[in-house]
Amino acid sequence: MFKVPRNSFYILSLAYIIIINKYSTTNMLQVTEKEDISPSSSDNTKLKKDWSSVKDIRQESKTFGTRLLENKEDVWRHNAWDHVEWDEEQEEAAKQKVLLQSNNPMALKEQQKYLKDPSEFWNTFYKHNENKFFKDRQWLKIEFPELHDTTNVDSGNKKIFEIGCGAGNTMFPLLSINKNSNLFIYACDFAENAVQVVKNNNEYNSNYCKAFVWDLTNKHIPIEFIEPNSLDIVVLIFVMSALCPNDWNQAVDNVYKMLKPGGLVLFRDYGRYDMVQLRFKEGRMLSDNFYVRGDGTRVYFFTSDEIEKIWGSKFSIEQNAVDRRLIVNRHRKLQMYRIWLQGKFRKLPNL
Repeated sequence: MFKVPRNSFYILSLAYIIIINKYSTTNMLQVTEKEDISPSSSDNTKLKKDWSSVKDIRQESKTFGTRLLENKEDVWRHNAWDHVEWDEEQEEAAKQKVLLQSNNPMALKEQQKYLKDPSEFWNTFYKHNENKFFKDRQWLKIEFPELHDTTNVDSGNKKIFEIGCGAGNTMFPLLSINKNSNLFIYACDFAENAVQVVKNNNEYNSNYCKAFVWDLTNKHIPIEFIEPNSLDIVVLIFVMSALCPNDWNQAVDNVYKMLKPGGLVLFRDYGRYDMVQLRFKEGRMLSDNFYVRGDGTRVYFFTSDEIEKIWGSKFSIEQNAVDRRLIVNRHRKLQMYRIWLQGKFRKLPNL
């Protein structure tokens, strides 16, 4: 690993301020990892997102999004701005912050408990939070209209699998609007308590859905529930980032086995240098860009090139997009730079 010079710590502290609050006149670096940083509920000018804010990295067109920050003086006019590009100063500051983290990783002895049984920490998470982290993903219709298309009355037999379902954040919103009697949704999580949260939901109906415990990195697909080559869509939203990089290939193999030829993967996850990554303190990094949160759960931050490499061998990459957003809390004068990656991967014929 590269070593950060001793006299660089003051510089890095200033650099972090540049990244997190580039345009703000207020220093908000006291925000903790678990603190609610969403726009204030008293801000009655908040608008629902009704457009796609992602940009495919392979396309030259800049007609993505509808809210672009062309003048930094306008930053407080809205709660969010689409595709806010960083300048060289911010980019370099982010790199230096991650370099500092990598030079001060978690001790190898301590890492073992987070690598051995990651489901244990997610079980604890859902034991304490139950369904408090259920989010009605209203943006699904905008970014993944393929999901909503399966709910039409004339869509025919459709099978969807939400992997890493948590509290059922994709399954339940779809079931609530479903008009297709031939739609069936599977949902799994490797945390038993998460699956129990799903089953305890009043909207859970075994005639239209099935939730069960399964680990995406398992060497075998859940054949007792899902046959090979049977699924139309697999949903992976903030799932791959929780896996150890050594398990990515197994996860992709499992998804490939379950999807029909021509089936679709809908993917969304954390991007490199997202605000969450830059807020990690020293001693939380397991390996490059792979961290442990305060509650013991793990998270990785991807690049678009990595997504291409992970999925490109067995899938046709229909979308490999980045969503760079500047989230603004106007009430607290707080600016947060978020970076998410989004993809759509089509299963190729049997290889």
